[in-house]
Amino acid sequence: MTDAISLGERELDIMTIVWAEGSGTVEEVRERLPAALAYTTVLSILRNLEAKGYVRHETEGRTHRYYPRVRQGTAQRSALSRLLESLFDGSPEALITRLVDDHGVSPEELQRLARQLGKRGGRSAEGR
Repeated sequence: MTDAISLGERELDIMTIVWAEGSGTVEEVRERLPAALAYTTVLSILRNLEAKGYVRHETEGRTHRYYPRVRQGTAQRSALSRLLESLFDGSPEALITRLVDDHGVSPEELQRLARQLGKRGGRSAEGR
């Protein structure tokens, strides 16, 4: 299975654009990148992503249009699972604590999160 955590920074930049737009030619992706990259560089990255199974292409005249083969949510879940296991010893609590400590989560956000978790806990208990 492909894994977003194995993507390099530029690959992730390009995948983010392809996911957001649904598809893109090399030039369309290149124009939306936060950093100026040469056409050949973007083409090489897209070809690497295709070899890794993240994108596929269809020919449109003299160009190729690239489409995501992996849903963003799937890649997120895969990367998060790997991150959780490798850096947080499988502890969601440790991951959430790190996020709260390092990213200034407001009390309001924490309350919303607690409500969401309470709803999920209620559903789990009902299903038993």
